[in-house]
Amino acid sequence: MTFRPSCIIIPVVICLFLLNFSFNYAKVAYKFTESLVQQNFNKRKGMQLGKKIRELRQQYNLTQGELADRCELTKGYISQLENDLTSPSIATLTDILNALGSNLSDFFRDAPEEKIVYSQEEYIEKQTEGMIWNWLIPNAQKNMMEPVLVELQPGAFAPDDYPHEGEEFGFVLEGRIAILVGGKSYVAKKGESFYYTANREHHIVNKGKGRAKFLWISTPPNF
Repeated sequence: MTFRPSCIIIPVVICLFLLNFSFNYAKVAYKFTESLVQQNFNKRKGMQLGKKIRELRQQYNLTQGELADRCELTKGYISQLENDLTSPSIATLTDILNALGSNLSDFFRDAPEEKIVYSQEEYIEKQTEGMIWNWLIPNAQKNMMEPVLVELQPGAFAPDDYPHEGEEFGFVLEGRIAILVGGKSYVAKKGESFYYTANREHHIVNKGKGRAKFLWISTPPNF
Protein backbone atom coordinates (compact mmCIF):
# COMPACT_ATOMS: atom_id res chain seq x y z
CA MET A 1 0.00 0.00 0.00
CA THR A 2 1.39 3.38 -1.03
CA PHE A 3 1.63 5.97 1.79
CA ARG A 4 0.05 9.30 0.87
CA PRO A 5 0.99 12.30 3.06
CA SER A 6 -2.21 14.01 2.00
CA CYS A 7 -4.22 11.40 3.92
CA ILE A 8 -2.83 12.83 7.15
CA ILE A 9 -2.26 16.47 6.22
CA ILE A 10 -5.78 17.19 4.98
CA PRO A 11 -7.59 16.00 8.17
CA VAL A 12 -5.05 17.85 10.31
CA VAL A 13 -5.61 21.06 8.34
CA ILE A 14 -9.36 20.66 8.66
CA CYS A 15 -9.09 20.13 12.45
CA LEU A 16 -6.85 23.18 12.82
CA PHE A 17 -9.28 25.24 10.77
CA LEU A 18 -12.23 24.14 12.92
CA LEU A 19 -10.33 24.81 16.14
CA ASN A 20 -9.36 28.27 14.93
CA PHE A 21 -12.94 28.99 13.85
CA SER A 22 -14.33 27.85 17.23
CA PHE A 23 -11.78 29.95 19.10
CA ASN A 24 -12.53 33.07 17.04
CA TYR A 25 -16.29 32.50 17.43
CA ALA A 26 -15.89 32.20 21.17
CA LYS A 27 -13.89 35.45 21.25
CA VAL A 28 -16.54 37.28 19.23
CA ALA A 29 -19.35 35.92 21.44
CA TYR A 30 -17.46 36.91 24.58
CA LYS A 31 -16.77 40.41 23.29
CA PHE A 32 -20.42 40.79 22.26
CA THR A 33 -21.62 39.70 25.71
CA GLU A 34 -19.07 41.93 27.40
CA SER A 35 -20.24 44.84 25.25
CA LEU A 36 -23.86 44.31 26.30
CA VAL A 37 -22.86 44.09 29.96
CA GLN A 38 -20.75 47.22 29.63
CA GLN A 39 -23.64 49.13 28.03
CA ASN A 40 -25.94 48.09 30.85
CA PHE A 41 -23.25 48.89 33.38
CA ASN A 42 -22.78 52.37 31.95
CA LYS A 43 -26.51 53.01 32.08
CA ARG A 44 -26.66 51.96 35.74
CA LYS A 45 -23.69 53.90 37.05
CA GLY A 46 -26.04 56.43 38.56
CA MET A 47 -27.93 53.80 40.56
CA GLN A 48 -25.71 54.09 43.68
CA LEU A 49 -23.72 50.91 43.17
CA GLY A 50 -21.95 51.48 46.47
CA LYS A 51 -25.16 51.46 48.45
CA LYS A 52 -26.27 48.15 46.93
CA ILE A 53 -22.86 46.57 47.54
CA ARG A 54 -22.92 47.75 51.17
CA GLU A 55 -26.39 46.26 51.66
CA LEU A 56 -25.25 42.91 50.20
CA ARG A 57 -22.12 42.90 52.37
CA GLN A 58 -24.14 43.63 55.51
CA GLN A 59 -26.58 40.82 54.66
CA TYR A 60 -23.62 38.42 54.88
CA ASN A 61 -22.33 40.10 58.08
CA LEU A 62 -18.99 40.83 56.44
CA THR A 63 -16.70 43.71 57.32
CA GLN A 64 -15.16 45.80 54.56
CA GLY A 65 -11.84 44.14 55.34
CA GLU A 66 -13.28 40.63 55.07
CA LEU A 67 -14.88 41.41 51.72
CA ALA A 68 -11.64 42.98 50.50
CA ASP A 69 -9.69 39.83 51.45
CA ARG A 70 -12.11 37.61 49.53
CA CYS A 71 -11.67 39.74 46.39
CA GLU A 72 -7.94 40.46 46.78
CA LEU A 73 -8.69 44.17 47.10
CA THR A 74 -7.95 46.69 49.82
CA LYS A 75 -10.31 47.77 52.57
CA GLY A 76 -9.81 51.37 51.42
CA TYR A 77 -11.01 50.50 47.91
CA ILE A 78 -14.15 48.81 49.27
CA SER A 79 -14.81 51.87 51.44
CA GLN A 80 -14.45 54.22 48.46
CA LEU A 81 -16.66 51.96 46.36
CA GLU A 82 -19.44 51.84 48.96
CA ASN A 83 -19.37 55.62 49.23
CA ASP A 84 -19.54 56.00 45.43
CA LEU A 85 -16.14 57.67 45.33
CA THR A 86 -14.88 55.25 42.67
CA SER A 87 -16.37 53.01 39.98
CA PRO A 88 -15.32 49.37 39.57
CA SER A 89 -14.49 47.68 36.31
CA ILE A 90 -16.82 44.89 35.20
CA ALA A 91 -14.23 42.30 36.19
CA THR A 92 -13.81 43.80 39.67
CA LEU A 93 -17.55 44.12 40.20
CA THR A 94 -18.00 40.50 39.10
CA ASP A 95 -15.41 39.35 41.66
CA ILE A 96 -17.09 41.35 44.43
CA LEU A 97 -20.54 40.00 43.57
CA ASN A 98 -19.26 36.42 43.43
CA ALA A 99 -17.87 36.89 46.92
CA LEU A 100 -21.31 38.11 48.01
CA GLY A 101 -23.19 35.19 46.46
CA SER A 102 -24.61 37.28 43.63
CA ASN A 103 -23.95 38.02 39.96
CA LEU A 104 -24.27 40.84 37.46
CA SER A 105 -27.70 39.73 36.25
CA ASP A 106 -29.26 39.66 39.71
CA PHE A 107 -27.44 42.81 40.81
CA PHE A 108 -28.79 44.93 37.96
CA ARG A 109 -32.25 43.40 37.89
CA ASP A 110 -34.96 45.93 38.71
CA ALA A 111 -36.91 44.89 41.79
CA PRO A 112 -40.68 45.05 41.28
CA GLU A 113 -42.20 48.11 42.90
CA GLU A 114 -43.98 47.21 46.11
CA LYS A 115 -47.69 47.93 46.05
CA ILE A 116 -48.62 49.98 49.11
CA VAL A 117 -52.18 51.27 48.63
CA TYR A 118 -55.21 49.19 47.60
CA SER A 119 -58.47 50.76 46.45
CA GLN A 120 -61.96 49.54 47.27
CA GLU A 121 -62.32 48.32 43.68
CA GLU A 122 -59.53 45.81 44.36
CA TYR A 123 -61.25 44.20 47.34
CA ILE A 124 -62.63 40.68 46.84
CA GLU A 125 -66.14 40.39 48.20
CA LYS A 126 -68.08 37.30 49.17
CA GLN A 127 -71.70 37.41 50.31
CA THR A 128 -73.56 34.67 52.11
CA GLU A 129 -76.77 34.71 54.13
CA GLY A 130 -76.34 37.36 56.82
CA MET A 131 -72.68 38.02 56.07
CA ILE A 132 -70.50 40.15 53.78
CA TRP A 133 -66.83 39.21 53.71
CA ASN A 134 -64.20 41.46 52.07
CA TRP A 135 -60.59 40.43 51.49
CA LEU A 136 -58.85 43.80 51.70
CA ILE A 137 -55.52 42.71 50.22
CA PRO A 138 -55.71 40.50 47.11
CA ASN A 139 -53.49 37.40 47.24
CA ALA A 140 -52.58 38.09 50.88
CA GLN A 141 -51.86 34.36 51.33
CA LYS A 142 -48.28 35.05 50.26
CA ASN A 143 -47.84 37.65 53.01
CA MET A 144 -47.30 37.36 56.75
CA MET A 145 -50.81 38.50 57.62
CA GLU A 146 -54.26 38.60 56.03
CA PRO A 147 -56.83 41.30 56.83
CA VAL A 148 -60.56 40.98 56.10
CA LEU A 149 -63.51 43.30 56.71
CA VAL A 150 -66.59 41.43 57.93
CA GLU A 151 -70.22 42.56 58.22
CA LEU A 152 -72.69 40.41 60.13
CA GLN A 153 -76.43 40.86 60.38
CA PRO A 154 -78.08 40.25 63.80
CA GLY A 155 -77.71 36.60 64.79
CA ALA A 156 -75.37 35.83 61.89
CA PHE A 157 -71.97 34.31 62.50
CA ALA A 158 -68.68 33.89 60.70
CA PRO A 159 -67.79 30.29 59.74
CA ASP A 160 -66.24 28.11 62.45
CA ASP A 161 -62.45 28.26 62.37
CA TYR A 162 -60.63 25.14 63.48
CA PRO A 163 -57.41 25.29 65.52
CA HIS A 164 -54.41 26.36 63.49
CA GLU A 165 -51.01 27.93 63.90
CA GLY A 166 -50.77 31.67 64.49
CA GLU A 167 -52.70 34.50 66.08
CA GLU A 168 -55.71 36.64 65.23
CA PHE A 169 -56.61 40.24 65.96
CA GLY A 170 -59.74 42.27 65.38
CA PHE A 171 -61.22 45.72 65.87
CA VAL A 172 -64.97 46.36 66.10
CA LEU A 173 -66.05 49.23 63.85
CA GLU A 174 -69.78 48.93 64.41
CA GLY A 175 -72.19 46.96 66.60
CA ARG A 176 -71.48 44.25 69.16
CA ILE A 177 -70.01 40.79 68.63
CA ALA A 178 -69.18 37.70 70.66
CA ILE A 179 -65.85 35.97 70.09
CA LEU A 180 -66.03 32.30 71.04
CA VAL A 181 -62.59 30.84 71.75
CA GLY A 182 -62.12 27.37 73.15
CA GLY A 183 -65.71 27.15 74.35
CA LYS A 184 -65.71 30.53 76.13
CA SER A 185 -67.50 33.64 74.92
CA TYR A 186 -66.05 37.16 75.01
CA VAL A 187 -68.05 40.26 74.04
CA ALA A 188 -66.53 43.20 72.18
CA LYS A 189 -68.41 46.32 71.11
CA LYS A 190 -67.69 49.28 68.83
CA GLY A 191 -64.26 50.77 69.55
CA GLU A 192 -62.93 47.64 71.26
CA SER A 193 -60.42 45.13 69.94
CA PHE A 194 -59.75 41.43 70.47
CA TYR A 195 -56.67 39.23 70.22
CA TYR A 196 -56.07 35.51 70.75
CA THR A 197 -53.89 32.58 69.74
CA ALA A 198 -55.61 30.43 67.13
CA ASN A 199 -54.76 26.99 68.55
CA ARG A 200 -58.36 26.48 69.75
CA GLU A 201 -61.67 26.37 67.90
CA HIS A 202 -62.99 29.90 67.44
CA HIS A 203 -65.70 31.84 65.63
CA ILE A 204 -67.53 35.15 65.84
CA VAL A 205 -71.25 35.86 66.24
CA ASN A 206 -73.23 39.09 66.00
CA LYS A 207 -74.95 39.31 69.39
CA GLY A 208 -76.41 42.78 68.89
CA LYS A 209 -79.72 44.01 67.51
CA GLY A 210 -78.13 45.83 64.58
CA ARG A 211 -75.42 45.21 62.00
CA ALA A 212 -71.90 44.43 63.27
CA LYS A 213 -68.81 45.37 61.32
CA PHE A 214 -65.24 44.52 62.26
CA LEU A 215 -61.72 44.28 60.92
CA TRP A 216 -60.25 40.81 61.38
CA ILE A 217 -56.57 39.92 60.83
CA SER A 218 -54.93 36.52 60.82
CA THR A 219 -51.21 35.80 60.92
CA PRO A 220 -50.19 33.69 59.14
CA PRO A 221 -53.00 33.99 56.55
CA ASN A 222 -55.83 31.57 57.20
CA PHE A 223 -59.09 33.11 55.93
